[in-house]
Amino acid sequence: MRFSWSLTRSMTGYLLKKRLSGARKFPLVLMLEPLHACNLSCAGCGRIREYAETAADRLSIDECLASVDECGAPVVSVCGGEPLIYPGIEELVARIVERGKHVYLCTNGVLLEEKLGGFRPGNRLFVNVHLDAMETHHDIMVGRRGVFAQATAGIRAAKAAGFTVCTNTTFYRETDVHEIAVLLDYLTQLGVDGFLVSPAYGYEAVEQSDPEGAETIFMTRAEVEAKFREARPLLDRHRLMASPIYLDFLCGRRALPCAAWANPTRNVRGWKGPCYLITDAHYATYRDLVESTDWERLGPGRDPRCEHCLVHCGFEPAAVLAANRSVRDAIQMAFWQMA
Repeated sequence: MRFSWSLTRSMTGYLLKKRLSGARKFPLVLMLEPLHACNLSCAGCGRIREYAETAADRLSIDECLASVDECGAPVVSVCGGEPLIYPGIEELVARIVERGKHVYLCTNGVLLEEKLGGFRPGNRLFVNVHLDAMETHHDIMVGRRGVFAQATAGIRAAKAAGFTVCTNTTFYRETDVHEIAVLLDYLTQLGVDGFLVSPAYGYEAVEQSDPEGAETIFMTRAEVEAKFREARPLLDRHRLMASPIYLDFLCGRRALPCAAWANPTRNVRGWKGPCYLITDAHYATYRDLVESTDWERLGPGRDPRCEHCLVHCGFEPAAVLAANRSVRDAIQMAFWQMA
């Protein structure tokens, strides 16, 4: 990302190596879910619904590390569930970093200030806090008062301790883009280093458990494009971690194929396939996932379940790969990195 030259160098070298080797499908980011238990019940979360029966299960630290080694992706997003309630999360993160990986520790921020002392700041660890709106609306979305205050207190503590901090914001149908601009202004004042944004996607686990709620909060593709066209001038004032190619895609200004294979998900049931959002099977190995999935049948216009999906786990990798193949896109990404 543009605030981390270490990550930029690592990813560039990795992509060059894969390109020279002739590899066609390879991972960029491993979505590692050591548990699905959480201390919140957010309206847009499918994990606590889809994996309710295994909420008490955990991957061991050794299983997590074996998955990191098996996959080989240069970036590991440690998510869930809420990873800060995972026993041994401090050791897990430290050992992944020791392997030369870049780690995004994705948290709702409730326990961040309390747990911060167990982690060591460095250029390979990014604390990624999920915030969807300013205080009143964010607390409504996560179903508990006081969460915004806890998360921002954790951000202040993390910045004071020298950590790199980013935030992840999901856009829903009811999201007010002007409120998001206020949120990013506020987080910039707190010293947040960069911002991830993505549209919410009404996937099966949420739609089946709460069809009325899903209809209320999730957008169609046309609605996503309209909202991001409205938001783009406001977002461009801030230090976005989403690439300009992906943002153009969200605004409907360019096409991208789905590259869900580049962001594999490992959880307590195995390697989730075909992607982070849709579950047809869980595989015993990463190789099984890649070789058993008919990737050409996935994506908008191919699988009806993908029709309105524009989320970054499927399309931001496609943007990165597009820049790796196109001189024009590579120049655009280079200017973005230096901006």
